[in-house]
Amino acid sequence: MPGNSFGDVFTFTTWGESHGPAIGCVVDGVPPRVPLYESDIQQYLDRRRPGQSRYTTQRRESDRVQIVSGVFEGLTTGTPIALVIENEDQRSKDYSEISGKFRPGHADYTYWAKYSIRDYRGGGRSSARETAMRVAAGAVARKVLAHILGEAPRIRGALVQLGPHGIDRDAWDWSEVDVNPFFCPDAEAAGRWADFLDDVRKRGSSAGAVVEVQAEGIPAGLGEPVYDRLDADLAKALMSINAVKGVEIGNGFAAAATSGEDNADQMRMEGDTPHFLSNNNGGVLGGITTGQPVVARFAVKPTSSILIPRRTVTTEGEEAEVVTKGRHDPCVGIRAVPVGEAMLAIVLADHLLRHRAQTGAFGG
Repeated sequence: MPGNSFGDVFTFTTWGESHGPAIGCVVDGVPPRVPLYESDIQQYLDRRRPGQSRYTTQRRESDRVQIVSGVFEGLTTGTPIALVIENEDQRSKDYSEISGKFRPGHADYTYWAKYSIRDYRGGGRSSARETAMRVAAGAVARKVLAHILGEAPRIRGALVQLGPHGIDRDAWDWSEVDVNPFFCPDAEAAGRWADFLDDVRKRGSSAGAVVEVQAEGIPAGLGEPVYDRLDADLAKALMSINAVKGVEIGNGFAAAATSGEDNADQMRMEGDTPHFLSNNNGGVLGGITTGQPVVARFAVKPTSSILIPRRTVTTEGEEAEVVTKGRHDPCVGIRAVPVGEAMLAIVLADHLLRHRAQTGAFGG
């Protein structure tokens, strides 16, 4: 199975299954002498960790990361960094009844059609459990960005829509994101979402969501103008997250309904530096960063594992119904927020290292 790696200079490869003994990743391309401790990674894993509220899966995983190579006395050595998290709370028996059935909306059928074998325990390799290692790799990427730029860029994410219910963007408050279970920047919306998702959860159903990620403090000039556009790589990075079905940069699809004069990010001088009067293009023009905040959003479909019976077929070609028991997120988009942040950090670190190699910038 190819396709388990991402990046060109800053690269990472993940391995492991949802119900295997452990999951892990190897991060390569990290410059030497970057300060890195397990606590630098753990703080981000704790934000993604399951079982922290009734709105996420109740699977109990501490997600304690171990650095097993590539770091000596708190500094990276320039060699591959191996990270491991042991799985602690698998309940494979929950999936025994669906071992021969394909869950609608899940990757069961496509995996079986491609490989003629599938790990039905929690989806195996297709499980969102894999995203823990993306968050771990993203934490390393953040350290690389801070090391090269001299100051850590601010990379943040928030849930801006849950099911059909969006936030009031005029009420956006970043301080609210870490004080409610939805990573929601609008306190009033978070209250409404609680009632909505309680009803969804009690019905045994699920809901989709939209996540927005932003990066501030990114210099102009990162990215390539043709096939390796920064926004193209970011779209691939976000689209590769489990259950993501759509990605937009800046105004995205809404830009199609505007005029050229309204969508153009006009410019003036601010001292010796060009200053943009708006950021409709999400901090990227021609595939290259403008120095403005990089802004992207991605849509996450409703969790496919639900308690409501759905029509399906079996591996033997028989028609059947399937109910997915076990512990599942009623909205997988909630825990996708730190995953989206991580993938944004990884793309930025990769392009920063590529830019430094090509131009010599940030070479100190």
